[in-house]
Amino acid sequence: MSLVRSFCKIMERIAPLRLAEKWDNVGLILEAPYVRPQANKVLLTTDLTPAVVEEALTSPTVFIVTYHPPIFKPLSSLTLSVPLQASLLRCAAAGISVYTPHSALDSVTDGINDWLCTKVAGPLREINWTARFVGQEFPDGLGGQGRIVTLKQPIELGQLATTIRTELELKEVHVAYAKPEKEHTMISTIGICAGSGGSMLLGVDADVYFTGEMSHHEVLASMQSGHNVILCGHTNTERGYLPWLKKDIEEFIQEEVAQPTDPAEAEVLKGLEVVVSTRDEYPLAIV
Repeated sequence: MSLVRSFCKIMERIAPLRLAEKWDNVGLILEAPYVRPQANKVLLTTDLTPAVVEEALTSPTVFIVTYHPPIFKPLSSLTLSVPLQASLLRCAAAGISVYTPHSALDSVTDGINDWLCTKVAGPLREINWTARFVGQEFPDGLGGQGRIVTLKQPIELGQLATTIRTELELKEVHVAYAKPEKEHTMISTIGICAGSGGSMLLGVDADVYFTGEMSHHEVLASMQSGHNVILCGHTNTERGYLPWLKKDIEEFIQEEVAQPTDPAEAEVLKGLEVVVSTRDEYPLAIV
């Protein structure tokens, strides 16, 4: 049984690819022509940057799970002169395969959007809240598109922004107030979308939109329609989930090894070590 195929089956159990958006490119992005010998690490990252690839090459990494797909559109060539293409070629040459869950991981139950739901309470976890979906709900309890959190007890927008900033361990977040009376802005409903949430959240009935980024005009449209906005930076709404993903992968591997549905598959998964990249970081600095 191929290690690549066995690991892909683990990822499919965590975030079924059928949940991904139609425009997305998910799944096995790069299958190396051979499995790197004497390598047992699975490296988790938000983006496949040259720094992350170097980290993989200088450690016994055999698989990279990158949240964002390194290939979105068809390529007319693969050359070393293009940094991202060079990264993929270096991985292939070293026997490292690359997998992307992206929007499937956003939507699935206990995925990134559900993780973001837990960040709106922070230290005030005694606040009761419920969540529903912004868009389509998938059958069998698998999840749905976006989230809307309804608080049983309203909180002030500034307090919510501070809580989110603290929970995501950020130095700052950007807040757009729909009304000039900033100190009196109370929040009961929160629309949530990881990454770039403008296209999903615009028009949604919620007091505030909580996402990574929106375009200038999307922010203005939100404010003018009476919706407040909290922006944290695109990957700042995604990177913090990687330790949760690490735990999920480890648990599924342990389950397969302990009670194998396929002994050959369990054998190739045994001994894998899942690690979160130390070189994956937000690309913008505050100066």
